[in-house]
Amino acid sequence: MDVINSAPPDGPDRGRLQINVTANVGLIPIQNANITISYTGDPNNTLETLTTDSSGQTDAVSLSAPPLEYSLTPNSPMPYSEYTLNVTAPGYEPVTVSGVEVLPDVTALQNIEMIPTETAEGDDETIVIPDHTLYGDYPPKIPEDEIKPMDESGEIVLSRVVIPEYIVVHDGVPNDSTAANYYVRYTDYIKNVVSSEIYATWPESAIYANTLAIMSFTLNRVYTEWYRNQGYNFTITSSTAYDQKWIYGRNIYSNIDRLVDSIFANFLSRPGVRQPIFTSYCDGRNVTCSGLSQWGSKYLGDEGYTPIEIIRYYYGNDMYINTATAVSGVPSSWPGYNLGIGASGDKVLQMQQQLNRISQNYPAIPRVAEDGIYGPSTAEAVRTFQGVFNLPQTGIVDYPTWYKISEVYVGVSRISEPG
Repeated sequence: MDVINSAPPDGPDRGRLQINVTANVGLIPIQNANITISYTGDPNNTLETLTTDSSGQTDAVSLSAPPLEYSLTPNSPMPYSEYTLNVTAPGYEPVTVSGVEVLPDVTALQNIEMIPTETAEGDDETIVIPDHTLYGDYPPKIPEDEIKPMDESGEIVLSRVVIPEYIVVHDGVPNDSTAANYYVRYTDYIKNVVSSEIYATWPESAIYANTLAIMSFTLNRVYTEWYRNQGYNFTITSSTAYDQKWIYGRNIYSNIDRLVDSIFANFLSRPGVRQPIFTSYCDGRNVTCSGLSQWGSKYLGDEGYTPIEIIRYYYGNDMYINTATAVSGVPSSWPGYNLGIGASGDKVLQMQQQLNRISQNYPAIPRVAEDGIYGPSTAEAVRTFQGVFNLPQTGIVDYPTWYKISEVYVGVSRISEPG
């Protein structure tokens, strides 16, 4: 990934920002989109102008950020710089994103979805990203039991945990009927919440532990149909008082993106309990709770604790990491082993067919022979795919690559998203 140096820094550290631009339907990358970057506090002073490539992506640009220690210490000054993006492309309605959060030493990823002009219904879209939960002022979580009563009255109860393709996020408190509902891909939801709840500069083991708690929390809502059983038409809310923070249109971070792709089917369990555990957590400074302390987990990560050791420190030694075997919305499940040069068979053929369909939208990915044989050309196509979608460029189809190919294949194959 090329990195472009921006104007002279006004902060001591540097972060990176990459922008990905697609149409809002059909996962069509938008080439030659024009993006200007400015400080949110000085939107008329353009710092950078970028253009997207055939994959709808910009190079990563290096931008000024506050000192790293701000995001590693509670109650510090704002630990990220806020940038405003103005995005235009022929045939699409302009999009403005204000408040993109750039942290030092990590790459922020900002996904932009643009509406074709002929289907636009109103004004240009403006997205305003509010303060991060560890920096801003948000209501604390209302305590709940970690295991929910399940209706055993003869109605259908889920027999196993299934990773959903989409969840419906209510962008407000449950009884606010004016709040919008958004269909959000499950993995995108988790990446958004992790990026909203903790800092991407923390130790990887702390990010991993917090991600497990966030996924288990979410899957408990899915599994128990918590809100639907109360008469609501959504899966979860964006309110920190009731659930966890999800922010429409916000940026995520490349390390969180990769981690979630690797562990998205995981959740936390206790022996003899079928449902994913409702894992409460809080910042551990302004708010304390009986579950995981976010800042505390960061310090345990500093001390070398592993993710499961951090989890058990807060939730007890009988908590363990479980994996859902069923993933919704994919053409075929992970074969259980990596596919690389020398592999052959139906799984290789299916993967080749999916890559060729993806390459119609993403022409940087070379087409391959659909022969079920994993040769050098297939490895090169996989390597290019991995580069476009922020995966390690190994040329091997491992677990996260398999499911990312499946996800993108379904995205480019769909005529429209659910709505």
